[in-house]
Amino acid sequence: MILKVANEWLRGSNKMERLWLLAKIEFKLRYYENKLGLFWALLKPIMDICIYYIVFKIILKSDIPAFASFLFIGLILWNFFVESTSGTIQILSVKKYLYEYSNMNKIEIYLSTLISNSIGLFFNFLMFCMFYAFLEKESIGLSIHNLWIIPLYINLFILSLGVSLILSNIYIIAKDISQIWAVFISFLFFLSPILYNLKTFKEALPSFDYVNPVAGIIINARHVMMEGKNPDFALMAWDFGYAIFLLLLGISILNKLGSKASEKL
Repeated sequence: MILKVANEWLRGSNKMERLWLLAKIEFKLRYYENKLGLFWALLKPIMDICIYYIVFKIILKSDIPAFASFLFIGLILWNFFVESTSGTIQILSVKKYLYEYSNMNKIEIYLSTLISNSIGLFFNFLMFCMFYAFLEKESIGLSIHNLWIIPLYINLFILSLGVSLILSNIYIIAKDISQIWAVFISFLFFLSPILYNLKTFKEALPSFDYVNPVAGIIINARHVMMEGKNPDFALMAWDFGYAIFLLLLGISILNKLGSKASEKL
């Protein structure tokens, strides 16, 4: 039923075409004033990986196999979640002109931003695949199991959209939420198995992968991309449950508070 409603909504008024156009414009504008331009979309995750690799592999002597690839897939998914949630907290204020002076629905503004972030994620993911397939010494190669990354991406997209809706609408009545989220996201980074292996993570925080949906998505992404396995279906079901619940909660809050956005912001 949700898919049917979404399909009918997208078909109306060329919404999909408009969303794609807005997403492309936003993606280009993000790097417009930089001399390296769109190259930053590829360079930034590489720089992050280099920093963490030096600290954890060279200085702290981490024994995780294929550590560069391990970091790569974890960081690009994490960065998508952070950019999509932190970057949309003030979206109702920054893009006020879009819903006040056009016939755009507020949720389309969120979708175009997340699609723009997805373009960056797509290029980063291609880089990961090339690195893992051709440069990673401990690679087991690409396989049919890699296709499971598609539902995992959909899961991450829904989760990010739901959290974005909640945070940006709380911002209407409490602007402190942007500072609180910045602290929380730093805390969550170290409560996700991005820098250390799953065994260490589970020993320190038993069952926490079922509490933290971002952790579950990263764990399953490594299963399907680096271990040639199917995802952990129980964990995947929990993560989809979290994402759908947060999305419905976000839409509900948007319906209640979104109409007051132009008055309060």
